[in-house]
Amino acid sequence: MGQFFAVFATDHSDCQALRQRLRPSHQAHLRATGDHRVVVRLGGPILDDAGAAMTGTLLVIEAGSLPEVEAFMRDDPYVQAGLFASLQIRPWHWSLGNPELRGFP
Repeated sequence: MGQFFAVFATDHSDCQALRQRLRPSHQAHLRATGDHRVVVRLGGPILDDAGAAMTGTLLVIEAGSLPEVEAFMRDDPYVQAGLFASLQIRPWHWSLGNPELRGFP
């Protein structure tokens, strides 16, 4: 592995109910990557300006290649249900903080 990618996803408007319904399966997918050779290092919902409603997703994923991240994201329940209006995956360089302390609690 060793290469990092930032995933920026924005929900379609008025999809809070869909997001809430799929959230447990989405979180399970992020934690148990199955056959995918990826590790989700950081992640969480993007919030609206009031900090109340979830409007998207931000992830930092470690993988060997962009196609591996794309395949992993295709299997995400949010993606499969069409929650996202836009999804961007970009190579990212970890330059601040301690990568050795990364991961889910």
